Amino acid sequence: MAVRGRRAARILIGLVAILAMYGIVSVLGLELMRATLSTLAQYTPFALIVLFQSEIRRVLARIGGVRWLSVESRLQRREYLEELVIGIVNLQHKKIGALIVLEREVGLRSFIESGIRLDAWLSGDLIEAIFQHGSALHDGAVIVQGSKIAAAACFLPLTLRATARDLGTRHRAAIGITEEGDCLSIIVSEETGCISVAAFGEIERNVTQERLERVLDEHVLQGMTPERGRDVRYRDEQLEREAVRNARAD
Repeated sequence: MAVRGRRAARILIGLVAILAMYGIVSVLGLELMRATLSTLAQYTPFALIVLFQSEIRRVLARIGGVRWLSVESRLQRREYLEELVIGIVNLQHKKIGALIVLEREVGLRSFIESGIRLDAWLSGDLIEAIFQHGSALHDGAVIVQGSKIAAAACFLPLTLRATARDLGTRHRAAIGITEEGDCLSIIVSEETGCISVAAFGEIERNVTQERLERVLDEHVLQGMTPERGRDVRYRDEQLEREAVRNARAD
């Protein structure tokens, strides 16, 4: 499969023909021809490396790209998340609406196929360019896979929860996609510029940049689960109530 449709396929056929020839001359007892081919066989490994160097690189790159063999460090992923935060904060300041979905364990291939495939490295500038008014990719969602923007202008399912009826389409879509799996959605409101995050069918509105960074760290780097998410929300609510009580006491 690595050489199919390429010039290397003909080279491979030629090598198979030489092997077949060696078998034939051995059966027929043509010692001079067999000795000549045996001498050439010593250099076969070097010839294969030279002839198939591009195909070998391509296969090794695919093997290295497998998720369980990837050596992408935690620091590199954090750098890409920082780029994402920069882009989102800039969109917030300009009050440009955006919807970004970060894929985790559950794949989002069907939703990626509904949009325009990009397969581009994640950067704050690219996020801003995609959601600029007048851009062909402005409408719809951006789906991020690892450190790459997989696709833009993707269609997402809307949540049917009664509690979300007062929300706009962008926010309902952000909740709806998180009901399908364990992904994380980030929304920038076009009207107010407020940032919201959605996960496991729940939405948290008006989050600060610090809170956004913490949510990304918990879900993308630490692997947040629904049970742990409920515990974290309960802890945050308790801390918020305690802060309010302390402020009132002062």
